[in-house]
Amino acid sequence: MVEVNAYQQDILQIFQAGLPWSKLSGCNILVTGATGLIGGCFVEALMMNPKRDYHVYASGRNEDRAKKRLGAFVNEEAFHFIRYDVLEPLKCDIHFDYIIHAASNASPSYFAQKPVEVMKSNIIGVTNLIEYGLLHGMKRFLYVSSGEVYGEGDGRVFTEEYSGYVNCTTPRACYPSSKRAAETLCVSYAVEYGVDVVIARPCHTYGPYFTEQDNRVYAQFIRNVLSGEDIVMKSTGEQFRSWCYVVDCVSALLYILLKGEQGEVYNIADSESVITIKELAEVIATIGGKEVIMGKPSEEEKRGYNVVRKNVFSINKISGLGWKAKTHLGEGLVKTIKELL
Repeated sequence: MVEVNAYQQDILQIFQAGLPWSKLSGCNILVTGATGLIGGCFVEALMMNPKRDYHVYASGRNEDRAKKRLGAFVNEEAFHFIRYDVLEPLKCDIHFDYIIHAASNASPSYFAQKPVEVMKSNIIGVTNLIEYGLLHGMKRFLYVSSGEVYGEGDGRVFTEEYSGYVNCTTPRACYPSSKRAAETLCVSYAVEYGVDVVIARPCHTYGPYFTEQDNRVYAQFIRNVLSGEDIVMKSTGEQFRSWCYVVDCVSALLYILLKGEQGEVYNIADSESVITIKELAEVIATIGGKEVIMGKPSEEEKRGYNVVRKNVFSINKISGLGWKAKTHLGEGLVKTIKELL
């Protein structure tokens, strides 16, 4: 018997939820961003379904990274890798019944260095994929957006109809502004062309197998402790955030894909995992037996910072689909670090 690790056991629990898997029977499913944190876990979940009777097409720009992340599936008949950059039109003749668009660079360093490319990939990527789906009989398009679309709020918990302030004249706005525009593009295609679209807004999501380019705070903190170093804080860490373990996030995405209402938007967050960045650093440092020390950020790091003070999500809407998080922050961080050791 093949040994299943704790991370894989978490994924297998998804299939005990009683979701309508028959909707995927005989289908071709395309997942973009398949080498990223969320997209990779989504592919793993689809491939680990004990009753899998569909084909999974994982797309990404880096085939070597895909082989490293998804190598367990490369010899399976139901798995296919497509080397693809969403900035380009998709050139193939495969009928994709479902497209899950999870390709988006969410690295703060990229926001500082390549804001034009960030904006183009978010907006043009949606265009290219939906246009392809329109020509090839797509049943449903799931857009993985971001909780950053809310911007700076007024202290309230964010519900899906809320919209806060984003200063659109700063390069850092490349990410939330283009995610907002991409969501509007999705619902515009739904109204004008009848596309079946659902939108997910994940909160800050963590877990193992983040990419080497990922320099979001949790990834940096985990790299510190795995390298035997103290955690270096580059800010006061007072920002308050909702967090979600990646397997729970993927579970929520599957609920949205299979049970969500057409044209609707759903927050994804764990209501029991809401802490400040400083508290996050302290939790990770404790797990790793290290300390938190202060450091001075570079100018590039400053340009990539998310300055929103409070980003806490309501999950009433997705709870109405029957979803709930199973792994809360402390346990999830322990699992993440153990998986990477």
